[in-house]
Amino acid sequence: MKRSGVVEPFSRDKIIAGVRKACQGRPVSDDDLAKLAQKVEESIREQGTAEIDATDIGVEILQPLRELDEIAFLRFASVYQAFDSLDDFDRAIQELRTDQHSNRVSLDEA
Repeated sequence: MKRSGVVEPFSRDKIIAGVRKACQGRPVSDDDLAKLAQKVEESIREQGTAEIDATDIGVEILQPLRELDEIAFLRFASVYQAFDSLDDFDRAIQELRTDQHSNRVSLDEA
C-alpha cells in the first residue's frame, strides 16, 4: 500500500529498479540485485500479512542493501529516510564504522 492509499501488487522488479539507482557506478551485478529483491520478498512474506505499507518495504531493503554495498546503502537511505543535512549522513556513516569495528573485533576474537 502506497502512502496515497493506492494498493498495488508486490513487484520484485520495482525493488530492483529502485535499488539499481542507488547502485549506479557500484560493483553490484544484476544477480546481486535479484538476490536482494528475493530476500526482501521472503522477509515480507514471512510477516504473513495480506497488505504491507510501501514504507515497510523500504525498511526491509535497508539491511540487505547495507550488506551488499555500503555506498549504495547510504544513497538509498538518504532518499528513503529523507536526510536533511550533513549531520544525517555523518550519523549514518558513524553507524557503519561502529558496526565494521564491532565485526572486526568479533572476527579477531574467533
